[in-house]
Amino acid sequence: MIRKPTTADRELYSTARRLMEQHHDPELHQVAAAARGDDGQIYCGIHLGSRRVNVCAESSAVANAVMAGAEKITAIVAVCKNDQGDVIVTNPCGVCRELMDSYADDISIMIDSAGEVTMASLNELMPHRWMFPHENDWTPNDPSISQ
Repeated sequence: MIRKPTTADRELYSTARRLMEQHHDPELHQVAAAARGDDGQIYCGIHLGSRRVNVCAESSAVANAVMAGAEKITAIVAVCKNDQGDVIVTNPCGVCRELMDSYADDISIMIDSAGEVTMASLNELMPHRWMFPHENDWTPNDPSISQ
């Protein structure tokens, strides 16, 4: 369910914003992220860029949470700088959405919804996600057979 950010969500944003302001580099560190564990602890991550390989900030934040022993990640936000140099919320890429599905399937994600910052569930961002056949309880119809 899409909802307005809470005080705790705004604190998460402020943490990511501070990280971006401290570490922004147009070639190496373009995005910062903050994730909240179910214990209220905030875990940070920064985009690691290079010429050929990039690690998203959200992935870094999730990795830091897992390494610190977080049982569950309840919320995440990623930020970047716009052309004017302002720190703004940025939406997670498809790879990060898939990663969240593996590590925090009922997470709340702060998003830019056409200029309005809101919180959305992973199901709202990825309603038809990829799954192994054994992960669901149905078998798709054969599309070559007329129904």
